[in-house]
Amino acid sequence: MTDPDRIWTEAAGRLRGEIGEGAFSSYIAPSAVRVDGSGQLILVTPTAYARDWVRKNALRRMNELWLGLDGLNRRLDVRCRAEMGSTPPASQVAAGRAPAHSGNVVSMPMATVAPVADGARAVRAAGLQERLTFDSFVEGQGNAFALAIARQAAAWADGHFNPIFFCGPYGYGKTHLLNAIAWEAQRLRPDAKVVYLTAERFLSTFVRAMQDRSTAAFKDSLRGADMLLIDDVQFVGGKASTQEELLSTLTALIEDGKKIVLSADKPPMALTEVEPRLRSHLASGLTCPVEPADRSLKLAVARNRIEALARLGVVSGEVRAEVLEHLVDRTPGSMRELEGAVNTLAAVAGARLSTLGLDETQALLGSALRGGPERRITVDEIQKTVAEHFTLKQADLLSERRTRSVARPRQIAMYLCKQHTTRSYPDIGRRFGGRDHTTVLHGVRKIEELMAQDDQIARDVEALTRKLRG
Repeated sequence: MTDPDRIWTEAAGRLRGEIGEGAFSSYIAPSAVRVDGSGQLILVTPTAYARDWVRKNALRRMNELWLGLDGLNRRLDVRCRAEMGSTPPASQVAAGRAPAHSGNVVSMPMATVAPVADGARAVRAAGLQERLTFDSFVEGQGNAFALAIARQAAAWADGHFNPIFFCGPYGYGKTHLLNAIAWEAQRLRPDAKVVYLTAERFLSTFVRAMQDRSTAAFKDSLRGADMLLIDDVQFVGGKASTQEELLSTLTALIEDGKKIVLSADKPPMALTEVEPRLRSHLASGLTCPVEPADRSLKLAVARNRIEALARLGVVSGEVRAEVLEHLVDRTPGSMRELEGAVNTLAAVAGARLSTLGLDETQALLGSALRGGPERRITVDEIQKTVAEHFTLKQADLLSERRTRSVARPRQIAMYLCKQHTTRSYPDIGRRFGGRDHTTVLHGVRKIEELMAQDDQIARDVEALTRKLRG
C-alpha cells in the first residue's frame, strides 16, 4: 500500500482505538496529514501544544503503524499550523471535507472503528496497545508469579480463581499483562468476546449511558463478554452507582462462568474508597502482586526497548553497557519512566547510539535524567499555585462560584491534580468542595480539549507545571 489517504485511514483507525476517544478527539482529529514538495509526510496540528503532545505521546506509535502499512517506507513528521503557514481549518478536517490548498492533505477519518470478525483486529478496536504482548514482556523476580498466572488466564485454563486481581505500584507492568492476556486469549479463541477497558472508560461510559438512558445496552455489552479485563479498578471508588454496576457485572459474569481479570495500585482490601461488598468480591479470587523491578530487570527492560527501537530503524548498533547502566541508575522510578529515558536517548543519539560514551550521554541528556526521586506534588499545593496564578483565593476554587473567571482555573487545577498526583477522580472531587467525580472528569477532559485548541490555555498549564516542578 502506498496511497497516503488509504494508509492514514487504516493507521488512524488503529490509533484511535489505542489512545482512546478523548485524546484522539482533542489532539489528532483536528489535525491533517500533508505531503510537502519533497514528499515528506507532515501531521499538521492546530497549536504548538498539540504538536508537543503528539511528539511526546503518539508520534512514535504513528510511525510504527505507518511503516507497517506503507510500501514506500516513509515516516511522519509533526508541525503546528503556525509553522506551516496555510493549513486546513480544523472544522474541514473533522467534517472530512477536502480543504482548498495546494498540498495533498489526508483528512482524519472520523468514523468509529467497527467490530470485525478477525479476533486480533477485534481486540485492537477495543483500545489495546499492539506492542504490549507476552513476547515483549520482560520477566524478572518481582513479576514472575504474575506472569505465570497471566499466561494461564490467557490460555483459558480452568483455574479455580475468579477474578484474577493484579496489584502493584504504577508503572511496573500491570497494564502490559492485561493487554497481553487480551491479545493471547483472543488469538487462541477468535470467536470469543474479549472486552478490555480502563476503569476510567468504564466510569465515563456508564455515566454517558445513564444520561442517554441506554444503561441496558451498556450492561449487555459487558455481560455478554467471555472475558472481561478492567485496568486501574481503584478509580471506580467513591461513586455508589458506578460501584453497584461493577459489582452486578462481576457477579453476573462469575455466575455464568466467564473470566474476569482486574488490576489496581493496591490489593483489594486496601482500596478503602471502594465499598465493602465490592472489595470482598474483588478479593474473592486470586491476588497477584507485581513487585517493583530490581536493577537486573530494569537493565533487561532497557535492553529490550533498545532492541525494539533498532528493529524499527530508530537506532542502529548496540549501546555500551556503562551507558545503559548509567541510564538505569539515574532513572529510579517506574518502568514507564525508564522506557521514556531510553526513548529520549534513542531520539537524541539515533545512528550514533553505538558510539556514545558515558560523558557524551550525560552531556546529551542533561536534566532529562533526574537522578533521584521526584518531588511529591500535593492537591493543596496545586490549588494554591493555580489560585495565585489567576489572582484568586484558594477558597474560590473550592466554592460554588461558576463564573468563567473561577470555573476555568478550577478545571485547570483539577487537570493538574490528575496529571501530577495519584488521586482518583472521586478523591479530587472531595478536595474541591465535595464535588462529584463526574464534574472532575468533565473538567479534565475540557482542559485537554482546550489545550489542543487554545494557545493561552496551553501556556497557562505549561507555566503552572513549571512552577509546580520547581
